[in-house]
Amino acid sequence: MSDSQSTDDLGFARVDLDRERRTGDPEVVYGAGKTPEQVVTLLTRLHAAHPGRAVLATRLDPAAQERVRADLPDAVLDPVAGTATLGEPPAPRGRVLVVSAGTSDAPVAAEAAVSVRVHGAAVERIGDVGVAGLHRVLAVRDRLDEADCLIVVAGMEGALPSVVGGLVGVPLIAVPTSVGYGASLGGLSALLGMLNSCAPGISVVNIDNGYGAGVAAARIARRTAR
Repeated sequence: MSDSQSTDDLGFARVDLDRERRTGDPEVVYGAGKTPEQVVTLLTRLHAAHPGRAVLATRLDPAAQERVRADLPDAVLDPVAGTATLGEPPAPRGRVLVVSAGTSDAPVAAEAAVSVRVHGAAVERIGDVGVAGLHRVLAVRDRLDEADCLIVVAGMEGALPSVVGGLVGVPLIAVPTSVGYGASLGGLSALLGMLNSCAPGISVVNIDNGYGAGVAAARIARRTAR
């Protein structure tokens, strides 16, 4: 397919309309740095190109969320995740469990959960099971083992993925968050802790990248179910 056929030039952005054919998933709107009007235009164009499934916008500030709500009343907004979904998600294949350490990690965990659902896997969440209360993680071990893929979200020292990775053999995607006091260095400490985990089978995405973790986990779950 030629570039002119696979993209849509809106002046401020070139929309990749061929991505679903190549990868199985349509392009997603990254809302940070875009005006509310641009977010609405991009979501509308993607939805028109993919009417049979949901399209997603992430990292929407309150102004962008309000504009989407006003102009696209059928869109589903998640103010915690900062996302907007337009259209019906695919029938879910496989199951992902999103596990987060604390309430402060909720926005990243919510973004991951929405991304999983939009990208075609079922999703459940377990929150507030950080390592400061290790009994809370141990109490849900059976649920961890039942998932096709895990997303584990944590800030501070980023220890939760190592603990979970030592309890179960489920594919695990770790997400460091920028939550923590000064020496957490905006999530760098959690990132390095996860990269240096001694628990095998852990993959790590970038700081606060719930979307990237959600896409990867959904693809693993879909393949497992297939």
